[in-house]
Amino acid sequence: MPIGLIALALGGFGIGLTEFVIMGLLPEVAADFGVTEASAGWLISGYALAVVVGALGLTAAVTRLDRKPVLAGLLVLFIVGNLLSATAADYWPMMLGRVIAALAHGAFFGIGAVVAADMVAPTKKAGAIALMFTGLTAANVLGVPFGTLLGQAAGWRATFWAITVIGVVALAGILALVPGTAGRKGDAGGLRRELQAFRSGQVWLSIVVTILGFGGMFGAFTYIAYTLTEVSGFASTTVPWLLIIFGVGLFAGNTLGGRAADRNVDRTLLVVLAALSAILVVFALTAANQAVTVASLVLMGGFGFATVPGLQMRVMKYASTAPTLASGANIGAFNVGNALGAWLGGVTITAGLGYTSPIWAGAGITLAGLVVMALAAAKARRSGVVAGGLGNAADSPADPAKPAVREVHAGL
Repeated sequence: MPIGLIALALGGFGIGLTEFVIMGLLPEVAADFGVTEASAGWLISGYALAVVVGALGLTAAVTRLDRKPVLAGLLVLFIVGNLLSATAADYWPMMLGRVIAALAHGAFFGIGAVVAADMVAPTKKAGAIALMFTGLTAANVLGVPFGTLLGQAAGWRATFWAITVIGVVALAGILALVPGTAGRKGDAGGLRRELQAFRSGQVWLSIVVTILGFGGMFGAFTYIAYTLTEVSGFASTTVPWLLIIFGVGLFAGNTLGGRAADRNVDRTLLVVLAALSAILVVFALTAANQAVTVASLVLMGGFGFATVPGLQMRVMKYASTAPTLASGANIGAFNVGNALGAWLGGVTITAGLGYTSPIWAGAGITLAGLVVMALAAAKARRSGVVAGGLGNAADSPADPAKPAVREVHAGL
């Protein structure tokens, strides 16, 4: 794989760390600013909402620009946001820093996925996307636990200073290592051409699968600490180590899911979503058993993140003539899924259904995603377009201007 992918992965690592590490530092942040836990929690919710805005708005604004300098500019925005967070004197400057950093998040992953795929041979595109997203999984496996420990030992601001430094290193790496040919201008037509990608029913179906498939896993994961302590009986001090185990599953699933998606996207997504649904059901039924819970954590993380390369690649495939905005929209869809899963899980707990109820809710959401994916795959087969590896002549959609593929670009 090209070394430039490492620079993209490092940027993903820093961005993932920014998103997730604050979950372990909320008590310190709330105490420092003198706000309630709920108010501190808005630093997470505000970030997620800004990711969606950036994924669509910023990506749309830069469709006519070279992608490599755009990625560099997004990292500058990310650095500024984290610098504001590290130096914030009170709550609202901190919120502003979080929002600025989040605006870069969706656009970076959306555009970065296109650049990563452009750097390799057609049969290795999903693997390249998976390698870029390895930075995000590494942020969960290593970054969040160590970032939390750093924040607890040296103050939460030290963690954001460290993230700022990571952003500077990633910026230098992209400028030095990502080839200019991978950052070529978008196709002629700019934003209007990018918007035409959304005429494809398969693009919309893929986005819905992203929301439901990823939302199901996060619905279970958001309240996992309560499940582990209140149902499984683990001590609270063991939760960070259990989350590392979960992160190992994320890492493995992302890598293996990318390899499988390079062979056949739709088949991979159908198998993975079916397996994830089953795993969540088993987890909900056996959460009181500690040994089975540990196994369920690994498998939930593995199959949950095995969907990511395939979901991102599928959207880019069906928006192949103008993939940048569709790719960014799908990054926003991941965060919509996060919010949906977390909200529904919270609703079930508030309703008094217990701490396994978010897992049941996650299983239901994932099953709905599997149904939509099955419909999308069937529609693709009827249209004569099989979602195999990106760039394979037999699998790629034809020119949208040709009458033969009008069915692919029809409504849902």
